[in-house]
Amino acid sequence: MKDIMGIINLIENEDRIKDLTHNRPIATIPILGRYRIIDFSLSNMVNAGIRNVGIYTRGKSQSLMDHLGTGKEWDLDRKIDGLFLLNPIIDFNNIKINKGDIESFRSHLNYLKSSRQRYVVISRSYMICNVDYVDAVNYHKETGADITIIYKKIEEDIDKFNDCDTLNLDKKENVISVGSNLGDKKSYNISMETYIMKKDLLLNIIQNSINKGDYEYLKQAVFNSMKNLHVNAYSYNGYLSCISSVENYYRTNMELLNVDLARQLFYEDRLVYTKVKDEPPTKYCQNTNVSNSLIANGCVIEGVVENSVIGRRVEISKGAVVKDSIIMQKSSIGENCYLENVILDKHVRISDGKILSGDKDYPFVIKKNMSL
Repeated sequence: MKDIMGIINLIENEDRIKDLTHNRPIATIPILGRYRIIDFSLSNMVNAGIRNVGIYTRGKSQSLMDHLGTGKEWDLDRKIDGLFLLNPIIDFNNIKINKGDIESFRSHLNYLKSSRQRYVVISRSYMICNVDYVDAVNYHKETGADITIIYKKIEEDIDKFNDCDTLNLDKKENVISVGSNLGDKKSYNISMETYIMKKDLLLNIIQNSINKGDYEYLKQAVFNSMKNLHVNAYSYNGYLSCISSVENYYRTNMELLNVDLARQLFYEDRLVYTKVKDEPPTKYCQNTNVSNSLIANGCVIEGVVENSVIGRRVEISKGAVVKDSIIMQKSSIGENCYLENVILDKHVRISDGKILSGDKDYPFVIKKNMSL
């Protein structure tokens, strides 16, 4: 896969997940105790042998830089190619607000032009999956398509993909048109917002959009160009979740406590990599009761934990009960507390005796660094 470069586009819609993205992009929200959301899309690329990965950001990059570092954990700390963090560039002589990503691509056209690869795979961070890009790229080349879009046919839990793009396909898997999931059909071909094309075609699409000034988003420009191109679709059959809302984030963590679903995501030939942290093992004290939960290392557990995801270095004191909840790293829960359907962001302190309860469809979120 030496002729393939990867792009992860972090300019994503955060309207329904703002409680967790005040100081970070969706990409660096902790998930499943020890991972960040971007780990899945980045691992998909390096597992395919992609060694040139550019990450286009909207800003708020401190947590991203802290997590990714030089890219060592993903074998991207290289003298040739490697990991590139591409932040927005502000022209103070011509300041205007651009909410779309076309301007970010424009700012870094030289990165694309100077890359030696011929093909490009463009993905989002918020699509949680374990996809074989080698097979997808080979399919793209064999079919001779201009653009290949990766999708999954969804027939259950359609509401998990509300407002996601949908693909209308013919019998030969060619894309006829692109719509949106309004939840009014029994099944949808959900676009995973992953596109495979030649790099020169991507440059043409970006430059045409800039010249005409008719689109703010790369996705819109790609869809507009489809009428003059051969666009087909590649079917993905593994686990998929879209972390576009607080509800979906909560539901994804909870459903991956199911071993069968977790096996679809993790126990493939393709591993999921993350930043390594040297923490001691978790300490389970006398009278601790833990069931059906994911608990990261470095924790001290003295209470009851049921159906929950617990991040690194969390302290749960004696008499505390945590059920159906997500507790992010370095948070602490005092004695005799009761938490159910709750999301605690990082560094949250809950004092003794507090009772916090949400609903499984609308979990109660406590923002980062708060104390109650």
